[in-house]
Amino acid sequence: MPSPGETVLGTSYAEFAGGKGLNQAVAAARSGARTAFVGAVGDDAAGHLLRTVLSDDGIEAAGVATVDEPTGLAVIVVDDEGENMIVVTPGANRRVAPLGTVSARVLLAQLEVPLDAVEASFVTARRSGVTTVLNPAPAADLPPILLRHCDVVVPNEHELTLLGGVDRLLSLGCRAVVVTRGAEGIEAHTADEVWHQAPFEVDAIDTTGAGDACCGGLAARLAAGDTLHDAVRWGAAAGALATTRDGAVPAQPTAAESGVLLAR
Repeated sequence: MPSPGETVLGTSYAEFAGGKGLNQAVAAARSGARTAFVGAVGDDAAGHLLRTVLSDDGIEAAGVATVDEPTGLAVIVVDDEGENMIVVTPGANRRVAPLGTVSARVLLAQLEVPLDAVEASFVTARRSGVTTVLNPAPAADLPPILLRHCDVVVPNEHELTLLGGVDRLLSLGCRAVVVTRGAEGIEAHTADEVWHQAPFEVDAIDTTGAGDACCGGLAARLAAGDTLHDAVRWGAAAGALATTRDGAVPAQPTAAESGVLLAR
């Protein structure tokens, strides 16, 4: 990884469709959920590619707007151990608007779109009895009103610290806090219990998109009626499998693949 002011030589280069929201939508669809995506893209080659990805995975795209901004872009550096550093330029993501209505079992969101759009959409969703799942990434200090309308929050350790810790999130009304800890697995907290989901052993080559696979898989299984325990275990398996492939969208596993790993 380069340090500030340093230039390093890379060994290879590739372009993949991605974005946290897209990754999570694909992960949910491949985990068996009927999935609709809400977002914004530009009228450019990247925007057309992302619409094709949605179509190929059978994801409803009526909620995707085309706006007068370039499609969002991320530059990702991956080292020999599979760890990554990411710079995101939001572009069209800045123009994503709040949802007026939410007709779904689960609404999953992340923070590459405007915070006020996520907040308003979660308030609307909870009023309609929809389960809300928030992946608070990229990390940000979030207003209490948004956290009060989260059923499940899925942060990593850095994001959890910025949000004030598990106790604060539960005290604000979050039903569960599911902390992803990379190679150490997942630690899940509710008001009544704490449990650890051990990591699945795989040969990791690229951790890009692994957290998104976990979030999408977890949300899909909650929508299917699974318990939180079972949904977390599925998310852990999906996240582990995503590290065995390059890229983000291409790395998202199918339900059958996750099922094989879960059966080991």
